[in-house]
Amino acid sequence: MPLEHRSTFGPYLIRSWQPSDRDAAANLIAQVLQEYSLTCEPTASDRDAQEVEACYWETGGEFWVVEAAGKVVGTVGYRPTHRGDRPQKHDRHRAVELRKMYLLPQARGQGLGRYLLTTVEAAIRQRGFDQIWLETASVLKAAVRLYEANGYKPTSGVETARCDRVYCKRLTATASSTT
Repeated sequence: MPLEHRSTFGPYLIRSWQPSDRDAAANLIAQVLQEYSLTCEPTASDRDAQEVEACYWETGGEFWVVEAAGKVVGTVGYRPTHRGDRPQKHDRHRAVELRKMYLLPQARGQGLGRYLLTTVEAAIRQRGFDQIWLETASVLKAAVRLYEANGYKPTSGVETARCDRVYCKRLTATASSTT
């Protein structure tokens, strides 16, 4: 059973994804990618948006949607990843990959992205993970600025065709510190 998340930021409700959100979330992701002339790959790198149960819930991750007036206007998810420090034998993954952090244009420029990022980081930290990895594209300039301003460090190892940047952030026990 997935973890439950519910928080608010101004008029926005951030909550755990539900199966009834499947089409709205997948369509939002495709719409934002198209806005930036990036290719949506529903059978490859974007399959997780359609298969949230298998790709997030069953792997120990979470997937959230952002709602405004009952309409999905954003998404974000994370799931354990093979990247980063390797767990010891019989140990769990220590790293997660942040995925599908997208907002529709009407939800941008209000601090919602920063709130969403810090809220999902807190959830990740609370679950005991100590690294967050993400891939993005240079064309997503606001996202790149947001990640860099919040302690994400460039690294290497792009695995997604449309992406050209990889970042990692090491978490510590306190919410305010990064390395």
